[in-house]
Amino acid sequence: MLPRRDLLAGSRHPEALSAVLDGAEAALRTWEPQWTEYLGGAVREEAEQRLRTLADLQFEGTGGYPGAERQRLLLWRRETDLDPATMAVPLIGLQLAGNFLFDPAEPEDLRDALLQLGVPACHCGDLWLRGDRGGEGVVAAEAAAVLEGVQTAVRSVTVQLATCPLTALQPPQRRQARHFHTVEASTRLDAVASAGFGLSRSRMANLIRAGQVRVNWQPVSSPSRELIEGERVQLSGRGELRIEAVAPTKRDRFRISLLRC
Repeated sequence: MLPRRDLLAGSRHPEALSAVLDGAEAALRTWEPQWTEYLGGAVREEAEQRLRTLADLQFEGTGGYPGAERQRLLLWRRETDLDPATMAVPLIGLQLAGNFLFDPAEPEDLRDALLQLGVPACHCGDLWLRGDRGGEGVVAAEAAAVLEGVQTAVRSVTVQLATCPLTALQPPQRRQARHFHTVEASTRLDAVASAGFGLSRSRMANLIRAGQVRVNWQPVSSPSRELIEGERVQLSGRGELRIEAVAPTKRDRFRISLLRC
């Protein structure tokens, strides 16, 4: 049996982590590999950190493409010498075709549409936009039967859904980690994130108010939220910013060192 009390102590996501531990226990008990459901970035990081303390367990995450934020973990007993590359990945691609020229959408709009169709959140991986022609994403293979050939609405746009192999997708390119500096009048979230992600400040403020920006994986709705050294800012589909250093300048501004990854 796993030391569940110790593994769950202080968890910020005890229910989700408990489900991962159920899979870990099954993998250790039955000697059969187990897949978790889709885990968001915050839950996945916490689960991986705690699973590393288990000497008998190995794990590997996959989200359907390199750099995916939402992933499923494959859990297996170390003594089995399992090669993860030989395991069938229970994921499938999803294409959402529609004309968003006059009503631009965000990834969260695509996710909301899938949830309204009855797809559980734990079956939804990353979703991204393909300009104004629609979007793509990755879902659990279990969701394929529900989504194939379905027509639905995303915002005011009629969208046709079709499943496809993962190799047919054109996911966001994985960014190389890049260090850079910016000088800002304040350490406000909208100012720093605007410079870091290369979006206008007004667009970033709107994304923050819509709950699409997170700090240390926690949703934030206030553009004026001040950032400090060591904090991390996540924006779906655009990666993460890490605040490496903040130093005042002689002109009462702030020189901020960022890592975008």
